Amino acid sequence: QDRCWTAERLARHVLQHHPRCLLCDQEPETIQHLLLECPFARQAWHEALAWLRIPAPIPNREPSLMDWWKHARQNTPPSLTKP
Repeated sequence: QDRCWTAERLARHVLQHHPRCLLCDQEPETIQHLLLECPFARQAWHEALAWLRIPAPIPNREPSLMDWWKHARQNTPPSLTKP
């Protein structure tokens, strides 16, 4: 964990960085923001889930991303999964 060099991590290591998300310039760049909260990430999730035909809501902070994925997989109808 904590392997992505986000602005949040760069700041902890006292390295020069742009503090805000480079995609939306709205919020501090954290891993949570980059993967779940950024409007660009949310659109990417929406498009990916639609393309994969996974009938699940876009993930958010709770539950964890891994728990969300397990739940989404369990609730995907068998007709939409590979044999």
